[in-house]
Amino acid sequence: MKQPSKTVANLKPYFFAGLKSVISDLQEKGVDVIRLDMGSPDLPPASFIIDKLIESAKNPKKHGYSPAGGSPGFLNAVSTYYKRRFDVDIDPKTEALALIGSKEGLFNLNHTFLDPGDWVLLPDPYYPVYLAGAQLADANYHFMPLVKENGFLVDFDAIPEDIATKAKLMWLNYPNNPTGAVADLAFFERAVAFARKFDILIAHDAPYSDLSFDGFEAPSIMEVEGAKDVAVEFNSLSKTYNMAGWRIGMAVGNKEAIRLLANYKSQIDSSIFMPILDAGQAALTADQSWLVERNKIYEKRRDVVYNGLKDCGFEVDLPKAALYLWAKLPPKFGDPVKFCADLLNDTGVSMTPGVVYGPSGKDYIRISIVIPTDRIEEAIGRLQAWIAAQ
Repeated sequence: MKQPSKTVANLKPYFFAGLKSVISDLQEKGVDVIRLDMGSPDLPPASFIIDKLIESAKNPKKHGYSPAGGSPGFLNAVSTYYKRRFDVDIDPKTEALALIGSKEGLFNLNHTFLDPGDWVLLPDPYYPVYLAGAQLADANYHFMPLVKENGFLVDFDAIPEDIATKAKLMWLNYPNNPTGAVADLAFFERAVAFARKFDILIAHDAPYSDLSFDGFEAPSIMEVEGAKDVAVEFNSLSKTYNMAGWRIGMAVGNKEAIRLLANYKSQIDSSIFMPILDAGQAALTADQSWLVERNKIYEKRRDVVYNGLKDCGFEVDLPKAALYLWAKLPPKFGDPVKFCADLLNDTGVSMTPGVVYGPSGKDYIRISIVIPTDRIEEAIGRLQAWIAAQ
């Protein structure tokens, strides 16, 4: 076989794909593995969402190709959601686009906007798709370190002006994966001003906006005046509505960015199964009160993990949102990859080494809170006993 594309050949495998085989081997040996590594919600969607899917799937007219970029009903629902949640007006015809899960939109935006040699500004740590998309577009990238001293927020003043001048695209993600950090509206105002100054498109990844605790409500970058001139925001029903396997999300914002992304996608996919779009419409527009109780479950899990980590000597903040805790290893452990591998092999507890998310994660691990609370309690108990024995 002839050689594949150099960019594909040099692309590192997705971490969780490789981890799956390691865990399968352990399970075949009878190890009771508890996964605190991935971010796939264990709780189901509300029953009315499932009922809508079933109702729509029984309609024989719903099984052909659905409209490219999403049905009018779903796009109107996206507009309704943004108005209700953020008091932001989104034109469903020109400023909204349905995605097969936000992940494909994040990836495809790179190929929509970047030519080989273009520059991208990436947070560090980052969701791995940001980097992979830039690499496969043969773009250059500059890391924007997220450090604890700055609340894991991007420091725009620290970006070299020569890099900012060349940059075409900047990725932001708040509430943040993997750190759990949150941003206020003032931060987004600075981001928009920075993008205006240097003529950069902001891609804000916001799938955790409705997964918040202790009364916190995450803002949208679209709330900033003029944001639509320089930004597109990605969101997903995967985390908010427990629909990760359904693969449905959306992009909103800058009309030209939405148009170009829609045009690019039209060449490579044929939209989303219509009953899923109908169920997504119901999820976005129906009574949202069930999310409050759901978030209380996550909040309890968060507290179990936080208290357990603190007892073990980790340096960790109590996150106000998202589904992760970002914990700095105790001083006696120096390598998060070895730490996670040893922990998994010795106890069956799987966590994610921070370096998966970039150089700034070299001293950290990420813990997810998307499995039943009793299993989280069991995992933390195993962790505590294991560390005490080291």
